[in-house]
Amino acid sequence: MATERSIVSSREASLGLSREAILELSRKASPEPAGPSGSDAFPELEAVLRRHGHRPDGLIEVLNRAQELHGQLTPALLRHVATALRLPLSRVQGTASFYHLFRFRPPAAHSCVVCTGTACHVKGAEALVRALEGELAPGGAAEAAGAGAIELSTVRCVGTCGGAPLVVVDGQVWNHQTPASVLARLRELRR
Repeated sequence: MATERSIVSSREASLGLSREAILELSRKASPEPAGPSGSDAFPELEAVLRRHGHRPDGLIEVLNRAQELHGQLTPALLRHVATALRLPLSRVQGTASFYHLFRFRPPAAHSCVVCTGTACHVKGAEALVRALEGELAPGGAAEAAGAGAIELSTVRCVGTCGGAPLVVVDGQVWNHQTPASVLARLRELRR
């Protein structure tokens, strides 16, 4: 407290402000960590924040849980995480944008993941990807918009090599696919 008084006294003298005004400015410059008394904008994140003690080393797990709860990482959600973990917003945004599994848009209604592991590659995964890109996202975009949208992505290996080539649609493995068979089944999903 003696140090705070001496700092306040020197600031009062140089700025011509009252002691209370200086202390209020200091509190605003260094806000309290978000927690039970912090922002209530995302109370469902409090459990994971508490588990990590509101420490910066919990960033990836907090971002993962935030995305699980909200489907995407919005600017407001990223600001909340930055404040709660006492991190610069640029670090939170940089971390979230570095990892490809974090998303900044709402997910599509359906997901289609093409396995491109060795067995699937040898048995035609590349033809599946080309056909799906042409059907789902003309013009080369990875996602198509709309209510029946299907998000297309690839994964290095699903670990079900006996079913090559395969795709995983909405969490279900479709074995031994051809471009025609997978497109027909996906068209059914869109209806």
